[in-house]
Amino acid sequence: MSLRSILGGSSRVRKSSKKSGAKKSTSASSPSPSSSSSWAASLPRSKPSAPQRKRSKPDEDDEDLFDDKLDDYGLVRALGTDLNLRDTSQAVLYIRSHMFSPMPEQAAGMNSTRIAEVLNYRKHMPPIVTISHVQTLLSSPSAVEREIAELARAGFLRKVVVARRGDIGETVVLSADFEQMVRDSTSLDEKTKDSLITFLKENPGTQTIGRNALRETEIEQLIRAGFVTSHLTGVTHHGSMSNTMNLYSRPEDKITLTSLDIVSRQATGSLGAVGGDGALHRAGGSGGGSLSVTGRSGADATEMKLAVPGNGTFLKLLSSALEHLVSLLGRSRYREAPETVLRDRWDGGIAKEEARYAAKRSRGEFSGILPGQTRKWRQFYGLAFDWVLQEAVGSGLVEVFETRSVGRGIRAL
Repeated sequence: MSLRSILGGSSRVRKSSKKSGAKKSTSASSPSPSSSSSWAASLPRSKPSAPQRKRSKPDEDDEDLFDDKLDDYGLVRALGTDLNLRDTSQAVLYIRSHMFSPMPEQAAGMNSTRIAEVLNYRKHMPPIVTISHVQTLLSSPSAVEREIAELARAGFLRKVVVARRGDIGETVVLSADFEQMVRDSTSLDEKTKDSLITFLKENPGTQTIGRNALRETEIEQLIRAGFVTSHLTGVTHHGSMSNTMNLYSRPEDKITLTSLDIVSRQATGSLGAVGGDGALHRAGGSGGGSLSVTGRSGADATEMKLAVPGNGTFLKLLSSALEHLVSLLGRSRYREAPETVLRDRWDGGIAKEEARYAAKRSRGEFSGILPGQTRKWRQFYGLAFDWVLQEAVGSGLVEVFETRSVGRGIRAL
C-alpha cells in the first residue's frame, strides 16, 4: 500500500480543468444582451415586500430572571434595621423621616416647576403613620397596641381612624403635631382653636366629639377645615364600593346581610342581634339587587369624629402605591422575587451610582432612565421603596422571607 493512499490524496492546490475553463471562455465570448451589464446580473434579486419590523428586545423589567420558586427558610419577623427603634414614638418619627427618597442632585429629569410641585406635595403631607406600619418595624405587634393605648391615654399621641379603609385607615399622630396643625390653620378663628385644644387636653384618649362639647358654629368650622368628620353608624350597604376600598376593607365593612358594628351592640337573643327588622331587604336581598343608599335603623346615629386634614391625600397615595407594588410582583411566574429585583422595578431601572455609570455620564453618554421619567417620581412623588414595602407587609399584601442565596425574598399573598 502506497503512502498516498494512506494519507487520502494530495493536499496541493489544483488548477481548474480545461473543460470548465473552455465553458467560461465560451460564455464570455458569446454576445448577449446582458454582457454589458454583467455586474448587475450578479446582484441578488428579490420581490418587493413590506419592510419587516425588527423585533424589539424585551424590557429588562418584564423579564422573569427566576423561573423556579425561591427557597423559603422562614419569614422575617421585623423589618426594622435601625437598632435605635425600641418604642412606638421612635418608630413614628423614623417612619415619617424615611417616607420619601431624597431629591436627585443632578440629572433628575425634572424641571424647576416639577421639582417645586414635588416638594410642596411632600410639605403638605399630613404627619400621620399607620399602626400596621409601626407593627412591622417592631417585633411584637401586641406590645405596640398596648403602648399606643397607653400613650393615647397619656395624651402623647392621638389615634385617628377612617371608617371602611381597613388597616391603612387606622393611623396615629403625635399630639404636638396635631395641635400645631390646629394653630397653623387659616380656616379657624382663635376661639375655635382654643376650644378644640382645650377639649383635646381634657379628653386625651377620645376619638369622637359630642354635640354639646362645642358650639355649632365651631363644629361647622372644624368640618370645613377637615378636623372633624361626621360618621353615620348603622347598616350601610356599599354597592358602589371602589376596588381600592374593597381591597383594604374588613369583612364587616363590605356587603353582608348584617352589620357587625350594629349586631355587636345589641342584646343577646333580641331581634337586633340578627340584624333587626328587614335586614335582608336592607342588604339587597329583595330581587337580588344591590342598594346604593344607606339603610337606617333605629340604632343609627351620627358621630362627630376627629380627623386630620389631608388624610384623604395620604390614603390615596398609599393605596395606589400598594397596588403598584403588588402588580410588580405579578410580573414573576410565582408572584415572588428577590428584594433587589423588586427594588429595581420600583425605581424604574434608573442609572445606578456605580463607577461605570459615572464614567458614561462624564463622557456624555446615556446611562439609563432619568428619575423624573419613572413612575416612582411621576405618580408617587419619590415614595421610598422600603417605606412602601413595610406598609404592604403591615397590610397583609406581601410577606418577606429569607432565601440564604439571593438575600430576602418577597412574595405576594
